[in-house]
Formats: sequence, structure tokens, C-alpha cells
Amino acid sequence: MVDALGCFLACRGEESFFVALESALRRRLVTRKGLARLRDVVPSKWRWLVDFARWDADSGLESLLRLRLRALGISLASQVVIPGVGRVDFVLGDRLILEVDGRLNHEGASMRHKDLVRDAVAAALGLDTLRFDYAMVVHEWPLVEAAILARIDRGLHLDRRVGGRSR
Repeated sequence: MVDALGCFLACRGEESFFVALESALRRRLVTRKGLARLRDVVPSKWRWLVDFARWDADSGLESLLRLRLRALGISLASQVVIPGVGRVDFVLGDRLILEVDGRLNHEGASMRHKDLVRDAVAAALGLDTLRFDYAMVVHEWPLVEAAILARIDRGLHLDRRVGGRSR
């Protein structure tokens, strides 16, 4: 697997490599020892990708979004459990939830309803949610980026409560 990933980087580029790497880590197809070997195999300018990879990325969409936001200097908390809401893909700052929805767990009316309920519970807790699907992350990235940056520019990712009250 390590050799295949090394070749994959050379053939497909950094984004595809990173998505494949996090998928391999999630599925336990690469051990810690293998990860160290991979770090030695890839060219030095790409080693940061190996260091940045996580074992708990739930999907390639999550990996891609996190990588692209890192390129913008934006860091996120991943796989955050929020009481009442459950596990969310990302939290940016104090109060902005980012969800990336692939087809597997978000297709159909009942799953859409479940997502809407989670978003409403989050809103009741004072959190905002931006939700993106596969097509948006992969094919409409400038729109996704603009939506996230607009929230950041307005400070909507930060908790502005003073003494427990919103200003």
C-alpha cells in the first residue's frame, strides 16, 4: 500500500494522494510504521501531506475540504461531538459547523430530514451550519470557499457572547 500511495502521488497529484492516504488510514490499510516509511518515500516537499493526514477522516470529501482550507490558512476541529447534535464533520472557530455530505449517508428524504433536524438543534444551541454536497466540494469549490470565507470575514465563526449574552 505504501508503494502504491507513493506512485499515486506522482501520478495524480497532491489532492488525490491526500484523499487516498486518509482513506487508507481510516481503513487501517497503512500502519504507523508504514506511514513513517511513506513519509520517507515521498519527495520532501510533499511530506507535510503525510504529517497532516488523520486516521479519522470519514470521507474523501472531508479530506479534500480540510486540505483546501489548510491552503487558505484555515484550521478546523474534525469529528467534533456536540451534545444534542451528535458528531459533526468540522467546527470552524467557536460556532460554525461545516458538514460535507456524500450520497451514502445523506440520500433520501429521511436522511435529509435527519440533517435538517441536526441543523435546527445546532441553531437552537447558537451554532451555524454550512452544509455542502459532493458536487459543490468537487465541482463548485469557488462557491464553497466564498461561503466559508464570507462567514469568517463577518466573524460569524466566533462566539461573541459577553457574560453569557449575545451582542
